Amino acid sequence: MVRDWDKAIDSLSKIKVFSNPNNEPVTISGDADDLKCIGVGTDAGVFQSLSVPAYAFKLYAKDKVNKVKVEANVYRILGDSPFFSICFASYDEYLVLSYEEGKTLFDCILQGIHIPEQVVNDVEDAREYVRSKGLNPRDIHLKNILLQNGRAKIIDISEYILPGNDFRWEHLKKGYEQYYHLIDGNSVPFWLVETIRKWYNQRDKKSSTYEVFTKTILKILYKK
Repeated sequence: MVRDWDKAIDSLSKIKVFSNPNNEPVTISGDADDLKCIGVGTDAGVFQSLSVPAYAFKLYAKDKVNKVKVEANVYRILGDSPFFSICFASYDEYLVLSYEEGKTLFDCILQGIHIPEQVVNDVEDAREYVRSKGLNPRDIHLKNILLQNGRAKIIDISEYILPGNDFRWEHLKKGYEQYYHLIDGNSVPFWLVETIRKWYNQRDKKSSTYEVFTKTILKILYKK
């Protein structure tokens, strides 16, 4: 049976994705005229085909392809939910997902686009839904949440089978509640957001609490 997304398979074969150390975003090699890269993560790149724009193709790095089946299974367990994309199919190196409109919260911060409180509430509800399915909602951060018509859509669920709490969402929620009003409606420079992201990822998790981390950032900002 021929499916709509099959039209993109030849183009996807021209693209290669390579992972990088230190939890940095992947590197993409190759080119296809009818493919547009719409996102990069630490394991995969996401592409939209101009031939079949209703789909997004999450293409994994060669050394990360073991995660394809894992993520497909998470989507299967989650089922139909307004909080997540739809997974239509999985192949050896990529997933076929529903294309989702909207900007990531990371881009909203950069562009000064207002993030309503409803988004925070939606993520809280989504996390509760994930737990009700026997999964663990983690790795939820600014680049994994879309602002879609004033609501939240979470676009990466690959770590929901892992144990433990990385506290990323809890820290983001605190930051929103305590400090977002200081930047709401204002564009924040990319270098600043990216620097904070890297510092957060590199912090000593045993000794640097959320409070210590935020105080350090505020001291640096108010010196400028």
